[in-house]
Amino acid sequence: MENIEITSISSRGQVVIPQSLRDKLNIHEGEKFVVIGEDNTIVLKKLEMPSFKGFDKLLAKTREFAKKSKLKEADVEQAVKNTRKK
Repeated sequence: MENIEITSISSRGQVVIPQSLRDKLNIHEGEKFVVIGEDNTIVLKKLEMPSFKGFDKLLAKTREFAKKSKLKEADVEQAVKNTRKK
């Protein structure tokens, strides 16, 4: 661990993440965390939205494949129904 800081817990159960760590980890007000606790250890994991970079290309390739395969909307609907039954 590069950065070790000391903090405390308030009477309301709030813990302050030191500014230096917030800056380094790009943590901002209102962000959400998963909290994992075991024995005397607590781990906070920042939740992040997945990247949609390249999603447009993937969607275009999928549409191209569907067109070449002559898939119809009814085929897709049937595949969804079959999957949901499982």
